[in-house]
Amino acid sequence: MKQFAKTAAICTAAGILALGLALTGCSTGGTSNEVYVTSISQTTASDGTPQYTVFYSDGTSAVLSGSTSEKSSNIVKDAYEAYLEETGEELSFSDFLKGYLSVEDDSNAQAVAACLNSTLKIYAESVETQLSLNPFWGTTEVSDVVISTGAAVIYRIDEETDTAYLVTNYHVVYNEDADTEKNGGTIARAVHGYLYGSESEPSLVDEDGDGTADTDENGYTEYDYGESAVAFEYVGGSMENDIAVLRGSLSALRALNPDVKAVTVADGYYVGETAIAIGNPEGEGISVTQGIISTEYEEITLEMGGKYRSYRTLRIDTSLYEGNSGGGLFNLSGELIGITNAGNKEDQNINYAVPIDLVTGIADNIIDYSLDHDDSTNGAYRITLGVSVTAQSSRYVYDGETGYGHIEEEVTAASVTKGSVAETLGLKEGDVIDAILVNGTEHEILRTFQIYDVLLTVRAGDSIRIRYERDGTLQVTDGYTVSSTDLSPIE
Repeated sequence: MKQFAKTAAICTAAGILALGLALTGCSTGGTSNEVYVTSISQTTASDGTPQYTVFYSDGTSAVLSGSTSEKSSNIVKDAYEAYLEETGEELSFSDFLKGYLSVEDDSNAQAVAACLNSTLKIYAESVETQLSLNPFWGTTEVSDVVISTGAAVIYRIDEETDTAYLVTNYHVVYNEDADTEKNGGTIARAVHGYLYGSESEPSLVDEDGDGTADTDENGYTEYDYGESAVAFEYVGGSMENDIAVLRGSLSALRALNPDVKAVTVADGYYVGETAIAIGNPEGEGISVTQGIISTEYEEITLEMGGKYRSYRTLRIDTSLYEGNSGGGLFNLSGELIGITNAGNKEDQNINYAVPIDLVTGIADNIIDYSLDHDDSTNGAYRITLGVSVTAQSSRYVYDGETGYGHIEEEVTAASVTKGSVAETLGLKEGDVIDAILVNGTEHEILRTFQIYDVLLTVRAGDSIRIRYERDGTLQVTDGYTVSSTDLSPIE
């Protein structure tokens, strides 16, 4: 999050998929007057058909269209035969292609381009009251509007109600310095968003042109957000998870960009995977940075709400700056893997994001309870299971088929609270929790934090069972139907 400063500067990025053939062996023989192929690039003609550009050693080139694909194929084969003749190597055609065919894949640029349709720059407005020292009147209170900025992603679209739900960080819309009486609490009294390509920023209102900002009936400075701004309202949030949900008019967004869409959520994420952050760094407008996931699980401490809290994050080396808060973290497929929320001011290679499992668990929770027609349920809720767990036998497991790995651990019940849901289910100290079944759907438990993630998906009326190992035997508990009294609000 960054305090409102100045006009946004927008940069765009584009990419091209190129296919290059490096023919190093072909350039080593023959006479000095011999002209040979140095490289071949595949591009696309204006009519959409493939074309090949052949580059020669004398600096000239020739373009072959898709209609002459047989010629282009012969060029590659001729290069292969020339390579064998010049080097004397015994090399198959397929091995030749493997060794000399290189692909410059800018698919990440295509993924980013799609994600920009789901990204917004956010301005959050609240009222603060500060003490002002006047030499004649002494100390007086002065209240006025302050504006901070961050980012958000379109998380869900409801065509029936013409609603777009956004996900951002809680701290983007939260202001612990807000005057709770005049602001109506610590959450921003007004939130506006700008889509990529339609970005602007609030400007001071001066209708009479006297060079002084106008004020409203409360004496607060007035701002004009412009025609490209879309207003959003706060639905709910979780301070302890740093996630908030906003909602606004879908038709208003589509009037600015008919291609707006909700993000695609990733199934998971891996250490070493590309991590692309799209946010609003320094409040200067939506832009993109790229890095990798450094570790899939790290607890960090942040101060929020007047106290220090522990937050579960995934660590990335993707550069983040003030204003990136609330923006999406995406993989190379353009799928959401997290919401960026914290950075290390001393080291730009150490930054953090709320992992996607927490994002979806909290966001879905908030949206569901906002639609349950019960005014007493607002925000996020979680079933209290009544078991504390410890991790044992932690190990790294590599999957040769996917090329990725992950950490697994035995999640063991350290204690079971008397009279709790866990005791009712029959869990005992020392049981190894293998899976939680919600309405028959199995959720495997490989890490301690996954229990929390699963419990975020449980609602009143759901049936849960737990599969566990005791004395070397795998067992499944009887079902337990969750009641509303089993659910507790999440701060």
